[in-house]
Amino acid sequence: MNEQIESRITHNPLQCGGKPCIRGMRIRVSDILQMLADGVSSEVILLDYPDLELADIQACLLYAARRANLERLVA
Repeated sequence: MNEQIESRITHNPLQCGGKPCIRGMRIRVSDILQMLADGVSSEVILLDYPDLELADIQACLLYAARRANLERLVA
């Protein structure tokens, strides 16, 4: 599972303000997550973004789940 995120979710400070993107494309993870939250199906997302794969969408969901589970230390 970690390999799925590492190979599909990228961070580049020179692209999209350093926000996590999908495979170096200018498609932000947050955009895909927002569309899913708005009720857009994976099938429609894949039609709108033909360079995406279903595994990219799954990696976005896994990335969000792991980020939500991070513990934060309070100083």
